[in-house]
Amino acid sequence: MSTVTRAADTVLDRTLLGYSSVGHFLRRRWWPEDPAPDALAGKVAVVTGAKAGLGKATAIGLAKLGATVRMAVRGDGDAARAEIERAVPGARIVVDRCDVSLMSSVRDYAKDLDGEVDVLVHNAGVMPAERSETAEGNEVMLATHVLGPHLLTASLRPKFADGARVIWVSSGGMYSQPLRTDDLQYHQGEYKPAAGYARTKRMQVVLAELWADELDGSGITVHSAHPGWADTPGVATSLPTFQKLTRPILRNAEQGADTFVWLAAAEEPARYNGMFWHDRVQRPTHYLGKTRETAAQRQELWQSCERLTSIWSVS
Repeated sequence: MSTVTRAADTVLDRTLLGYSSVGHFLRRRWWPEDPAPDALAGKVAVVTGAKAGLGKATAIGLAKLGATVRMAVRGDGDAARAEIERAVPGARIVVDRCDVSLMSSVRDYAKDLDGEVDVLVHNAGVMPAERSETAEGNEVMLATHVLGPHLLTASLRPKFADGARVIWVSSGGMYSQPLRTDDLQYHQGEYKPAAGYARTKRMQVVLAELWADELDGSGITVHSAHPGWADTPGVATSLPTFQKLTRPILRNAEQGADTFVWLAAAEEPARYNGMFWHDRVQRPTHYLGKTRETAAQRQELWQSCERLTSIWSVS
């Protein structure tokens, strides 16, 4: 990327215009090349929350590159599988039942999954209007975005293939929030869905970095990324006003998922570890000094995740 192009890219990023479909349109002219058409042939990719939105778009993108895609979803995923198979004739799609918000379900899923995993995409996401807890007593967004993915990564670790990649689907909203380790379950203060969502998305970025350290030297790479502003069913349900105001410049799901597919299949990401990406370029994880966490907070997050995901280990 030339100096001029890099400057233009930075302006798009800092002004948030880069989050829109306009940013996608401009950046595709200079971003790294696409993965090879058969980059994932013979490989297995697990995508959580793959029934709709970014998850389904990611599954389609991975299937187009030859991967066998395992959709780890709650409830019935047959309709989504049929859509993916229509979009990618001949695709190998498997529907797996896994509620990422429940540690017991994650453990059972990881234990029963046969064979190696080459790609794991932590995509499942929720934004409840009211604070709620899972049957296991964890706040729903924390369980879905943080605890479940943490446990799934740990549980699948023995099954990761050589050169496997783990991708955390975060959000640009995480820039607005610091790492909160003093109130993981969101008991304090007034519950605000968007703030809670951003808090857990900040946790995801930190956990991706910590997992990269944990797996350093193993040949497994871990990255996080955000999709920009994508028009998905989740946005329509949870942020209807935002969707209405920004609809003309929202990305479609395929545009939002592009970087996740690229991270899973391209050669360049394998040269790095623990980075945060958007539109195929590494991005800063902080723009404001007040959001920066300490080493102690990072360690506390890891320890809390270890503790909270072990509660249900006794059968």
